Amino acid sequence: MAVHLFDTEGPLAPLRDEIVARVTEVIGRGVFILGPEVDAFERELAEYLGVRHVVGVANGTDAITIALRALGVEPGDEVVVPSLTFYASVEAIVNAGARPIFCDVDPETHNVTPDTVKAALTPHTRAIVAVDLFGLPAPIPELRSLGVPILEDAAQAAGATLGDRRAGALGDAATFSFYPSKNLGCFGDGGAIATDDDGVADLARTLRFHGSRDKQTFEYVGYNSRLDEVQAAILRVLLRELDRWTAGRRAAASAYAAAGLGEYVTLPATVEGTEPAWHLYVVDHDDPDALSASLREQAIDSRSYYQVPVHRQPAMESFAVDTPPLPVTDAFAARNLALPMSPVLDEAQVHAVVAAIAAATA
Repeated sequence: MAVHLFDTEGPLAPLRDEIVARVTEVIGRGVFILGPEVDAFERELAEYLGVRHVVGVANGTDAITIALRALGVEPGDEVVVPSLTFYASVEAIVNAGARPIFCDVDPETHNVTPDTVKAALTPHTRAIVAVDLFGLPAPIPELRSLGVPILEDAAQAAGATLGDRRAGALGDAATFSFYPSKNLGCFGDGGAIATDDDGVADLARTLRFHGSRDKQTFEYVGYNSRLDEVQAAILRVLLRELDRWTAGRRAAASAYAAAGLGEYVTLPATVEGTEPAWHLYVVDHDDPDALSASLREQAIDSRSYYQVPVHRQPAMESFAVDTPPLPVTDAFAARNLALPMSPVLDEAQVHAVVAAIAAATA
């Protein structure tokens, strides 16, 4: 049985007619930039998250850059960030004019902790980027004790919760990517900034439109970074499905555990009071490359993530000169493997994956 790492077609199939109709409406209206669809999506996502403001932007990377500037990060400031993340989480800090300071992560959750962040703080620290890695919310309530503004990178965590709060509503601001493979993905690029802070939202809206509020006066050197009407119309349809899709992902994660996957690999950690969104289902194994090769022979997709952590990337060499050892980051980068995960991953597929891993590790 072939099992893909992502299944973006299955969840969308019953929605295609409605999506086509909504896109046709946008085309007929003839308004494509910052129109009624973006306005409505921003309101609907804000209501879903339980925050006062959502600002749609062109992609998740721009969302981080703009959000950092809206939080007051200026050239020369330092921003603490985990190295175990997608490159964009750090690239955006540099694009905001700041210096990334890399920190390690927890050995079980692989998210930052107050201790790992505290070890990287300096008098120049202006913000913390807390990544909700693989869909597990970072411990942001605990990070608040450090007294530094927190930007939650929730790109992988749409649909997750920590206590009674949704991912995206945990920090001083949060960012999302709507890249097509995300839990809430559009049909191209898109992103958003979420916040309860009126000032942060106002500055983010200004920065996304060339630093102008009225197209006549330009107060800042900003960006041309706007979520377009077509993508917003699509996202409005998909947002309604997000909780159902998240439930499907959680059911798949439970099925992996029930099928005995933990006998062969170390399962991803969960945290009491936290419900992950399972954007990726990433296990730990002594030889992930060999395991992946064996799965490939059985038509099962898998992939290791962040094998070269960001602090070891060539473009970050000048920023990582004084980075201390990050042993947990390096160890997990060498041992992780993502297995198939989607809202429609069924028990037959789960059992096929587990059987293939059992055979490969026998």
